[in-house]
Amino acid sequence: MTHIIRPGASRSLDLDRRSFLKATAAVAAGSLLLPSISLAAAQPKKGGHLILGIDNASTSDRLDPAFYFEAYTYNVGLQLFNTLTDLNEDGSLRASLAESWEPAKGGSEWIFKLRKGVQFHNGKELAPEDVIYSLNHHRGEKSESAGKGYLLSVTDIIKSGPNEVTFKLNGPNADFPYLLGDVHFGITPDGENFDKGIGTGAFILENFQPGVRTLARRNPQYWDPERGHVDSVETVAYNDKSARVAALLSNSVHLINNVEARVAQRLKGQDNITLHTEADSSIILFPGRADAPPFDNLDVRLALKYAIDREQIVASILNGAGSISNDNPIFPSNRYFTNDVPQHVYDPDKAAFHWKKSGFDGKIVLSAAEGATFSGALDAAQLYQQTATKAGIPFEVNRVPADGYWSDVWLKHPFVASGWGARPTADAMLSLIYLSDAPWNESGWKSKAFDDLVLAARGELDEGKRKQLYHDAQVLIIQENSSVIPAYAAQTSASAANLKGYKAIPGQNGPRTAEKVWFDT
Repeated sequence: MTHIIRPGASRSLDLDRRSFLKATAAVAAGSLLLPSISLAAAQPKKGGHLILGIDNASTSDRLDPAFYFEAYTYNVGLQLFNTLTDLNEDGSLRASLAESWEPAKGGSEWIFKLRKGVQFHNGKELAPEDVIYSLNHHRGEKSESAGKGYLLSVTDIIKSGPNEVTFKLNGPNADFPYLLGDVHFGITPDGENFDKGIGTGAFILENFQPGVRTLARRNPQYWDPERGHVDSVETVAYNDKSARVAALLSNSVHLINNVEARVAQRLKGQDNITLHTEADSSIILFPGRADAPPFDNLDVRLALKYAIDREQIVASILNGAGSISNDNPIFPSNRYFTNDVPQHVYDPDKAAFHWKKSGFDGKIVLSAAEGATFSGALDAAQLYQQTATKAGIPFEVNRVPADGYWSDVWLKHPFVASGWGARPTADAMLSLIYLSDAPWNESGWKSKAFDDLVLAARGELDEGKRKQLYHDAQVLIIQENSSVIPAYAAQTSASAANLKGYKAIPGQNGPRTAEKVWFDT
C-alpha cells in the first residue's frame, strides 16, 4: 500500500503551544504558494493520451475512496478527486481544496478556508457541506473505511462560515492538516454516491472496469492551472510484473509502477526509458494476528522474528534495493526514527528456544500472493519458510490468488504478507496500523501503553519530549508487536523518456501522476 516525516514535514517545536501552531499553519500554507522550479524550467505542453500500467488491481475495486487498498485505486482515485491538502515535492504541505488553515484552542480545533470557485464534474460549486459529508463518510461506528483511523480523534466537523469548515478534535494534534491530504479523503458533492467518481479532480470519469482499465478525460474547469496537461488518461491493470515491463518496452503504456530492482538494472541502458527510484519508500512485512493463537503468545512472535534471514530478503528479493528493518515501521529518513534497539538477526537457535518456550505444537501458515502486496512476496514467503524450518518451526506457505487479496485474505487470515508505503508524518504511520482501535490494525495488536505514547506525542510541542515519546512507541512495536518487518524497500517506476513531470514525493500515499505529467513531443 502503495501506503514518514521528511524534510519540510514538520517545523521547529521549540515554541510555546500557541505560537508554534500559528507558525506551523502559516509556514505550511505559505509554502503552498511557491512556484515549482522544475515546472518553471520546462514548460509543460498540453495534449496527448496518457496510458498508465499499474499493478494491484482487482475485480473488487471501487471508486469510493473509503475502499482504496492499493496502487491501482490510488492512481485512479487521485485523477478524479481532490483532498483538502496535498504535498509539495519536498514533502511539505501544499494547498488543495483548502487554500489556508489555522489552529484554534491549542490545536484541538483546526479551521480550514475552502478555495472559492471550484466546480465538481457535475457543475456544482464546492461548499462546506460537501467537505462535511465526504469526511463524515469515513466516520461512524459502522464505517469500513480505510481512512477511518485518521479521523478517530475528530469529535465533530462543522460549517463555521460561508466558505469555512472547522474540525474539533479530542486533543491537540499539530500534524492534523497532513492527514487530510490522505488519498482516502477525496471530496464529492453532498449526498452523492462516491462510486460515481464525481470529484473536483483534473480528470472526469468516462469508463471504469474494475480489475481491467479506467478511462478519464481532462476536466476543462480544473481549478489548478499548473496541472492537468494531457487530454485523457487510460489506467490499465497490469498485475503481472513481466507483462507490465513488456508493455512499456513495446510502447503500449507510457509509465509503469513497481519495477523490480534487477529489472531496473537492465532498463538503465535504454535511451527511450527513464527510471524513477525512491529509496526506502515502503516496508515489506508479515503481520500475524496477535488477538488469536498462536500470535497472542510473545514467544511465538519472537521465534518468528529470529527465524527470518533479513539480509537474504534484501539481497534476493529486493536485489539490494533496500535495507534491513528491525521490525520497525518508521523509516530511517524519519526525524523520529529509532535505531538504538538491538537488531533482530537470523538466529535459528534463538528462534528454536522461543518456539519451544511458547509451548505451541501446531504449524505456522503464511498466506501470500504474487502481485497483491509487494513484488516478490511469494518468493519472500518461501525463503521465510526455508529459514524457519531450519529453526525447527513447522512452517507452510499458503499461496492465494492476487485478485481479491485485500478483501478475502488480508485482515482475515492469521498470518499474511503485506506492504505499506511511506506516510507524511510518524503519527500518520503509527495511527493507521498500530493503534488498538485503528481499522487497519492488521496485526490485531492492542497495547494501552503504546496508544498512550502516540496520543501524547501528537500534542507534545517540546521536540525532545516528542522524540522520546516516539522512541518509546517504536521500542514497544519492535519488542512486542506481532508483525515481522524484515526490510525497507526502494520503489522504482519507469516511463517513456518523452514523458516529463513525474516525481515521487516523500511520504505521499498515492501519486498524482496523471495530473502532473506531460509529453515533450
